[in-house]
Amino acid sequence: MSNRKSVTGAVSEVRGNSQSSDPEEEEKCPRMTEDREQTLWESPSLQELEEVLHSAPRSCRHGDEVWPNLLLGDMFMSHDKLGLWQLGITHVLNASHGKLCCKGSDDFYGTTVKYYGVPANDLPTFDLSPFFYPAAEFIHQALTSGGKVFVHCAVGVSRSASLVLAYLMIYHHLTLLSSIRCVQEKRWIFPNRGFLRQLKDLDRKLQDKGLNEPK
Repeated sequence: MSNRKSVTGAVSEVRGNSQSSDPEEEEKCPRMTEDREQTLWESPSLQELEEVLHSAPRSCRHGDEVWPNLLLGDMFMSHDKLGLWQLGITHVLNASHGKLCCKGSDDFYGTTVKYYGVPANDLPTFDLSPFFYPAAEFIHQALTSGGKVFVHCAVGVSRSASLVLAYLMIYHHLTLLSSIRCVQEKRWIFPNRGFLRQLKDLDRKLQDKGLNEPK
């Protein structure tokens, strides 16, 4: 291990190019294999992760496809039922369910869209982790059944982004750092520090089980 690159070094190369040995995975996410040198006992600190998040261009639309058939966006797009239908959205995951700014519910979308609501607050003290696996399963089942998923909260950069990162970690076995870089290819995100800490805990648990090493 003495010859392995440190995590700090890997994080500092946010804009560095990396080569993927799997063309299919590389097409999905060009920079998701950058931390191959990271060991199971090393992971970026919160400060390092925030530096990676800050480094990305701050550009995002009302909705961006961050993974094949998986869109991440804001409440404006979530209210546009016609627009969602035109995009072929079959499933909606609302990470701000029950909030005044978001209208999402089963009644709102009717029978044409499957809906799942997560009543999360965008606060570092809110525990989002109990929703990581249920939300990831909802996304996974939708995509594997040929569906198209829209995940949103109010702005589409913290709560909903955290659930998308958890999905990539759980079902595509990416590290947290790889997941962040993958989503950054399409959309600027910035989960709050509490959510990042919870995602780091998930990252560690998956690492301990050998389930989230980069492919």
